[in-house]
Amino acid sequence: MQALWLEKQKTKWRTDLPLPQQEGQALIKVRLAGICGTDLEMTRGYYPFTGIPGHEFVGEVVANAPAEWIGKRVVGEINLTCGNCHACQTGSPTHCENRSVLGILGKDGVFAEYASLPLANLHLVPDDVPDEMAVFTEPLAAALEINQQTHIQPSQRILLVGAGRLGLLTAQTLALTGADLQVLARYPRQIEILHNQGIATIREEEIRPRAYDVVVEATGSAAGFALAQKALRPRGTLALKSTYAGNLTLNMSALVVDEIQLIGSRCGPFAPALRLMQSRRVNPLPLIAAEFPLNQAAQALEQAGQRGMLKVLLRNGG
Repeated sequence: MQALWLEKQKTKWRTDLPLPQQEGQALIKVRLAGICGTDLEMTRGYYPFTGIPGHEFVGEVVANAPAEWIGKRVVGEINLTCGNCHACQTGSPTHCENRSVLGILGKDGVFAEYASLPLANLHLVPDDVPDEMAVFTEPLAAALEINQQTHIQPSQRILLVGAGRLGLLTAQTLALTGADLQVLARYPRQIEILHNQGIATIREEEIRPRAYDVVVEATGSAAGFALAQKALRPRGTLALKSTYAGNLTLNMSALVVDEIQLIGSRCGPFAPALRLMQSRRVNPLPLIAAEFPLNQAAQALEQAGQRGMLKVLLRNGG
């Protein structure tokens, strides 16, 4: 099959790869795949991965599955877990001690004609959720994880720092809580999308220090973290919704003195994400900035890495 190959931070297009036939895993024909910030960071050395990158997708089960699954559209959870370790046994499978991660750790991803995943990882896509929505299931689930980890009350003031691909989805999920939400957005298209969804934006110079109950940092930058920490009130909650390249220099004393609750937030629940798109309470379609055929994946990554760029998709027409 054909796929994008990543090795030593460099990508190349390959046409000589075998189908991903793995015991106990369904063979999936990829229909659409999405490029996210983690994919871009991996090309910059975030993690030493060799193989096919990509983990956001919607596809069709074509083989190695019970008859009732064949031909069904699916999305897939990205963590392949052992089910036996302490983390799995205590209800934290996304932290499985023996996990592999689709397109990130020990498991070829979806910037390819075909991919494979265990049936336990797959979720059926409702008929009234188009591919262009379904491909956002994984990042929307990640956005929802904040609501899973901390109870956001309608009376609270929330600041979201960063309105990129994941930030805009997070803004929609946070808006569902009824809280007083403001989003720091820097680019006209980001501001337009948020205003069209009835979500308030704010400029950096308007952010008052120590004024917010919950701050979500979604820039993945040292400057964004510093701004988020400055905006948070004592005993507030700081949720980190980014992967960071390199190390941050933190004022740890301020975190201790102000008794800040610091939450790392990663993978989230797929079923609610699909329900929210099916009901149209969350609409990711305005985030689509460009679409490329799969064999132009390298060019798509380059465009996705441009400053302020929103979601770039890869369509498998093979």
